[in-house]
Amino acid sequence: MHMISRIALAALLVGLIPYRLAHAEEVIIKLGTLVPVGSPWHLLLKQAAQEFEAVSGGRVKLRVYAGGTMGNEGDMVKKMRYGQLQAAALSTIGLHEITAEPMALDLPMLVENTEEREYVLSKIGPRLEAALNNNGYVLLNWSEVGMTRFFTTEARPTIDAMRKGKIFVWDGDPHSAAAWRAGGFHPVVLSSTDIISSLTTGMIDTVVYPPSYALAMRIHEKARYMHDFIWSSLTGATVVSKATWDKVPQDVRPKLLDVARALGRQTVEKAREMEAEALTKMKAQGLQVVPITDRSGWEAAAKAANGVVRGKVVPADLFDEVHRLVSEFRKQRSKK
Repeated sequence: MHMISRIALAALLVGLIPYRLAHAEEVIIKLGTLVPVGSPWHLLLKQAAQEFEAVSGGRVKLRVYAGGTMGNEGDMVKKMRYGQLQAAALSTIGLHEITAEPMALDLPMLVENTEEREYVLSKIGPRLEAALNNNGYVLLNWSEVGMTRFFTTEARPTIDAMRKGKIFVWDGDPHSAAAWRAGGFHPVVLSSTDIISSLTTGMIDTVVYPPSYALAMRIHEKARYMHDFIWSSLTGATVVSKATWDKVPQDVRPKLLDVARALGRQTVEKAREMEAEALTKMKAQGLQVVPITDRSGWEAAAKAANGVVRGKVVPADLFDEVHRLVSEFRKQRSKK
């Protein structure tokens, strides 16, 4: 080979080294979520995608797939295991596919407001994060989805009336259906992507969801009655597979966590604003609020359902701990 050609080839190869190194370091994180496309939650995730790329100098790119395009939450967890997704923004229902502990945050009639839920999370958060890590996932943030209420196609003010209804239950969680049955309810197991069509056909007539989600999914147009009490909180979290996180350069990880934690705080604030706004909007659109007439009956139903959850879904010691923490918080608040 001519000397000039050899020099030119060597220069080309040397020039390719930085290009190859840069692209070898690039990490693509595909994130799935059920949050509706164009919703504030979706916009915050898109903002996080921009910030991930910016703070990493282009080495980490987050791609968001919203609106259930990657299936329900159980499907997303499966896709993370197979490498089709690397991350997901999930509720505790989806997190249960990874590990059971986070469900302790959202037990039936455990908390009555966001302050109680926040207090419980502040105390048991490290244990939940460790459980996720032990199962191969890194917690990026905690967030709130909202406080769940019963949305029904007809007024059911008593526990006996509600037990005649057909309640939507997420598929992939047989213990959840068993818990509802223990409470005397009639659960119908479906994918979350089938809620509206199932309300239309009459396969279900009751959905237990946060108001903001009910508005975003237009559930209230089919289920025009809402009970005036909180059944449970619904906590959210964003997780990434540990295998993917380990590919992220070490100097970048703290920056991404800062972005994700800030996103989590904004999501909590936005969720609380949206819940109040959603209730106002749905009432203006014809939603009827139904007062319950027998709270003790609902409490007994929740206790029966929790009898299945304790030890079978949530570790017994953690189940007992969250109840102790709620009592502790209420006592502290009563003294102020």
